[in-house]
Amino acid sequence: MTGLKAMRTAAVSLAAAVCLALGAVTLVPAALGLEHYVIVSGSMAGTYDQGSVAFDDEVPVSSLRVGDVITYTPPASDPAAHATGLVTHRIYSIQRAGGQRVFRTKGDANRAPDPWTFTLDQPTQAKVVGHVPYLGYALAALSIRPVRMLAVGVPAMLIAISVLVGLIGEARTERRLEEEALLLRNSQGS
Repeated sequence: MTGLKAMRTAAVSLAAAVCLALGAVTLVPAALGLEHYVIVSGSMAGTYDQGSVAFDDEVPVSSLRVGDVITYTPPASDPAAHATGLVTHRIYSIQRAGGQRVFRTKGDANRAPDPWTFTLDQPTQAKVVGHVPYLGYALAALSIRPVRMLAVGVPAMLIAISVLVGLIGEARTERRLEEEALLLRNSQGS
């Protein structure tokens, strides 16, 4: 029974550790004001592999330099850019046109820079400041309701079973002690 108890304790501890790690990796950066984005393509492979979570901090647009990695929405005027949604790419070049900074980006794994150029109209821009490889797969899986139910249900069930087994063990021990006490009283009374 001791081996089963050790396995049960290890399973509960592992489930709790995984939940705490996932929570910490998403909540701590959020508490620090960072946004997180799941890398869904291979265009930044080698730097930020598909399935990684990139953490972005809002920085002044004026501080952006060639080589910085930013997460942005490509210009809607370019049909190729519009279909991609958010993009996390490295700034490939910054040009001046009409008094504005015009950006071009490139994915590290791509042979050529992105076909579009764009300006940033807001005073701040999301810049990648860190990442956790492959965590995005777990976060994406948690967006699926049955997976979420399992992620909550299995640890809850393991905890409930652990408590129940502990209570049954205590009840058996108490019953055995009561029987021994009864036998002892009966043997002393005869």
